[in-house]
Amino acid sequence: MASGLFPKSSLGLRNPIATKVASKHHVQVVGASKRRTSVEEIRKLRLITAMKTPYLPDGRIDLEAYDEMVKVQIAIGAEGVIVGSHAGEGHVLSWDEHIMLIGHTANSFGESIRVIGCTGSNATGEAIRATELGFAVGMDAALQINPYCGKTSIQGIVAHLEAVLSLGPTIIYNVPGRTGQDIPAEVMHALARNSPNFVGVKECVGNERVRHHVEKGLVIWTGMDSDCYEAMRTCGAVGVTSVACNLVPRLMHELIFGGENVLLHEKLKPLFKWLSCEPNPLALNTALMQLGVIHPVFRLPYYPLPLEKRKEFIEIVKAIGQDNFVGEKDVQVLNDDDFILVGRY
Repeated sequence: MASGLFPKSSLGLRNPIATKVASKHHVQVVGASKRRTSVEEIRKLRLITAMKTPYLPDGRIDLEAYDEMVKVQIAIGAEGVIVGSHAGEGHVLSWDEHIMLIGHTANSFGESIRVIGCTGSNATGEAIRATELGFAVGMDAALQINPYCGKTSIQGIVAHLEAVLSLGPTIIYNVPGRTGQDIPAEVMHALARNSPNFVGVKECVGNERVRHHVEKGLVIWTGMDSDCYEAMRTCGAVGVTSVACNLVPRLMHELIFGGENVLLHEKLKPLFKWLSCEPNPLALNTALMQLGVIHPVFRLPYYPLPLEKRKEFIEIVKAIGQDNFVGEKDVQVLNDDDFILVGRY
């Protein structure tokens, strides 16, 4: 199957837009000449895309496809990208791949968009090392998660986060559905008071928590596309870290920056719901493959959505409008045997 990359002439959008992004990568000696991005600069970002990491048929990272995807985000006006988050499968990348991708993104696109590296870990030592390397290769801020799987006490969470906060501008990521452990609001507020590198919170608990944080003066991004409209309009969130922006970047930009637009929010709700039908990034991966944007390659344990859900996506694309989705190809259902599942890479 062809790679389905975004044609450079249209930057992946069927209706080309005026914004131009240089196709030639800018190479710089990161760390020697780049000014460290301030906490206040990161706090102003409203639309941050949690980037998908695409693969070649042998399981290696497809940098060409990745670059075209980032160019689309820049072209539509996204202000930041998260590299190696759950959407980007950072937890199934090796640390070498992970840091390489952060550095590649910063070197290639760092003058056009803010690069946030997801360098958290359940092991404090690993998180410290990865974050040091992430800043060394040019990321603007780190995204840090509380220790997962093994978990720890509240005191352990605080000590872990204080250790990584000391390294540079940091967004704390609270997603108990992934970690199995909520970061209590009072812990967030104490970290915010005590660390000058505390940027804000990517919050996935819900909009009541968002509202509570904002009332305490914290800068909040919702980590849920489905919550973003209310989170910004009624709860005070500064913006969203968006998965859907990989698929419908122009519409997500309009939703975030275009003022009140209940009709657009209602139009996008079926897509938001479909994207959460299985743990992220199963639906996102499947959708980008159906759109012909990336090779249909899954690194296990991730697995394509079943045929019924792939057909459902076809109907969602029709309802929203194919022209609003990335890619130049018409959306396809794909057969089960079109997908490549890679266990060793």
